[in-house]
Amino acid sequence: MNLSIPNTVVPRMRPKFPELGHVVTPEQIEKLQSCIMQMPQAEPVTEHFIHEGMYCRRVWRKAGTVVVGKVHKKPHFFVCVEGELIAWSEKGMRRLKPGDVICSMPGTKRVTYAVKDSVAMTFHVTPETEIEAIENDLVEDCPEALFGPGNVLKDPVLTLNELEHAS
Repeated sequence: MNLSIPNTVVPRMRPKFPELGHVVTPEQIEKLQSCIMQMPQAEPVTEHFIHEGMYCRRVWRKAGTVVVGKVHKKPHFFVCVEGELIAWSEKGMRRLKPGDVICSMPGTKRVTYAVKDSVAMTFHVTPETEIEAIENDLVEDCPEALFGPGNVLKDPVLTLNELEHAS
């Protein structure tokens, strides 16, 4: 789930997000996700790499973007490649700079906030070779998610691009 609030959005349109402390609960992450789902969504530029039982995803995030991920089924690496991110999960908060790595365990559901324009990559082991099958193998099903396999917005009711050009 992705969200970027451009400076052109009127402040009264910004919802009050729940406070996230150093360590968050799954309930706090779900509450944040519910708030974000009511807002326009930004589809991130995402590249996929598949090679001999491995899958890598590279995602670009504009500064100010909040991402609430899905619950992961398997261990994987999350790497900040460029920029600066703040990541929250049930294990705590981390400020990430280029080269910082998080070793994620099964059951992880992460929230990230891009402090600066950023690029993050994840690295996974999977026997699958198609994006939809890879997602089914790596993350728990989430029918209410706004994004489908490959970070593609399922139903772009109102995108940020449209919102920016409507004013």
